[in-house]
Amino acid sequence: MLEVKDLELGGVRLITPNRFGDDRGFFSEVYNRRAFTEIGIMDEFVQDNHSLSGDVGTVRGLHFQIEPHPIAKLVRVTSGAMLDVVVDIRRGSPSYGNPITVELSETNWAQLYVPVGFAHGFCTLEPNTEVEYKVTDYWSPDVDKGVAWDDPDLGITWPVAHNEAALSDKDMAQPKFSSLPTHFTWQP
Repeated sequence: MLEVKDLELGGVRLITPNRFGDDRGFFSEVYNRRAFTEIGIMDEFVQDNHSLSGDVGTVRGLHFQIEPHPIAKLVRVTSGAMLDVVVDIRRGSPSYGNPITVELSETNWAQLYVPVGFAHGFCTLEPNTEVEYKVTDYWSPDVDKGVAWDDPDLGITWPVAHNEAALSDKDMAQPKFSSLPTHFTWQP
């Protein structure tokens, strides 16, 4: 059984699987293709990724891949907590350029479904935060893109001061949102 909440950006969904626990621990079916198909997510996930961010304030993103290898993601936290951020980059969408944020943690056990056409990133809220996510295509460096995490035009309220964020060189050099070409177009 999945608890599903549609978020403000069309297609982005917060999904919380059941957890069954006793004095030994817990069991949770975090992905079941049949259950996801029943809620309208029919993507074929081809790869699972796992990242560890040691420091609070580690920012990863905002990332996406374009044609011919765009990706959807199913993101969850297995240890720690993070603020997850999604930005609509589908030109013509009523929510184009709008971000949403949601906290994912080992405690709330929620997962975030990010469809194709959205930039995705996160900031860790606890040390040693581990993130696992499924993707619908393989990483392809020639179509790997991003947008500046701190672009004021996006209006994202990050939980870390700009000068204290731990960033990769790649994420420090991402372009502003206003300079992005049309990579995705909204289909009503």
